[in-house]
Amino acid sequence: MAGTDEVAVAAEDDALYVLTAVLLTPAKFPSVLGDDYPEACAALGLPPLADGYGLVLGQDGAGARWTVVVDDVSLVAVAIASWDCGMEYDLSPDERTVVAALPGWPLALAVAAPGVPAPHDPDPREAGRPPLTPPDTTTWGPAQRRLGADEIALQWAMWREQVDDTDFVRPGPQAGPSDGPGGTDGADGADGAAREAPTGHSGIRRVLAEARAYLDIPPPLGRVRSSFATGDARTLRADGPGWSLVARTDDIAFVLLDEEPGEVLPVGRGPELPALLEALDKMAVRPS
Repeated sequence: MAGTDEVAVAAEDDALYVLTAVLLTPAKFPSVLGDDYPEACAALGLPPLADGYGLVLGQDGAGARWTVVVDDVSLVAVAIASWDCGMEYDLSPDERTVVAALPGWPLALAVAAPGVPAPHDPDPREAGRPPLTPPDTTTWGPAQRRLGADEIALQWAMWREQVDDTDFVRPGPQAGPSDGPGGTDGADGADGAAREAPTGHSGIRRVLAEARAYLDIPPPLGRVRSSFATGDARTLRADGPGWSLVARTDDIAFVLLDEEPGEVLPVGRGPELPALLEALDKMAVRPS
């Protein structure tokens, strides 16, 4: 999270006190906004440019929320990386890089600029358009499902240790790994306890089938993303209508479904998952 830097790129000729910034690119975008990059852009009324955007969130001198959209993605990426390392960075985009100043915030922030009124949306009559508002995550649905997948990707080790690999082994002389899922309870996806679930889960079969279909008909940009993991592995993220999948290319996968609130379903590697993950990783969008 950024400090509150003053930047002269705000609406109404006021300075903007920067609270944070995020990237909106094909490889990295706030997944709470959509299943893919074009959908996330549409949530802000922006065209899905190939190089993407940087979003600077802050308050003006009156305390109003503003989201400043810039096309200098590298500048915003450097600022975010610096803040993540605990370093100060004065994010001051050149006015020539400003694409739009949008009222409101598309993401929920729990911080505010000191010395100005509490965060509030600017008057729509002055802003020229309705303010951006964060997606509703108070009830289970697409936004919360995608946030749950984000949490699993960030806390992979914690989630992985909850899964006993023996849950994926069929009993009997022909025992071996299967694609059957286990399951994990937890409304947020963060407090679940591993438990065994029936194999042959219809939702899992549907997700794997739709993910395989991406190999034949490429999905919208950003539906499949690949990022760094430990060793030579990659963290793979895929989303689709009503589902999210998080996997390590050298390990298992987790699936979240809109129709199963709070459930996190582990999927064993089995004979087919490794090849599927490898193929998805080859077609995935990667950070530059």
